[in-house]
Amino acid sequence: MLNIHDLRRDFTLKTLDKKELPDNPFEAFEQWFKEAIEAHVYEPSAMNLATVDASGRPSSRVVLLKELKDGGFVFFSNYDSRKGKQLASNRYCALNFVWHELERQVRIEGFAEKLSPEDSDKYFEVRPPKSKLGAWTSPQSEVIPDRIYLEKLYADFEEQFAGKSVPRPENWGGYLVHPELIEFWQGRSSRLHDRIQFRLENGIWTKERLAP
Repeated sequence: MLNIHDLRRDFTLKTLDKKELPDNPFEAFEQWFKEAIEAHVYEPSAMNLATVDASGRPSSRVVLLKELKDGGFVFFSNYDSRKGKQLASNRYCALNFVWHELERQVRIEGFAEKLSPEDSDKYFEVRPPKSKLGAWTSPQSEVIPDRIYLEKLYADFEEQFAGKSVPRPENWGGYLVHPELIEFWQGRSSRLHDRIQFRLENGIWTKERLAP
């Protein structure tokens, strides 16, 4: 049997003082994100996205941050996917970045809205050709009979768009997550972690320290 109880490590890399972070949490995030890139964190743009369905049941998955825009966080997906359907019924969601190499997390709560078709088109145009075909191929989150079914769909779309520009499917596009809470977590020794939280109230961000 696995001895999970003894899987532990102490966090000693950095500290976090409230005065170190800008008063605007979006600026603070950009600062930390840049540091994650410079530290060669594996997949620094990977973020867990948690959504809730109409009955209140949560689900989560990892998606990629593709842009920082208008004080929010942008990702792309199939609108008919499970996450897409859940966001259509309940726009509130949460994001979580984990950068193990820096012993850091950033936790975000807010709501999502679809990007304009023009903004989604702009991003789709710069996707690799195979990724464009993948967006057409996958009936995301739906049950399929086998891998061969998926590969045949891909081959069919590859033939359909051969020698042509691949347009964006209407059911595929971006979301902009507007943050209402952003927490910066820095691992510390003895589990006495540093947690600095920003809350948005009446258009004003409040910065405060939380107990670990």
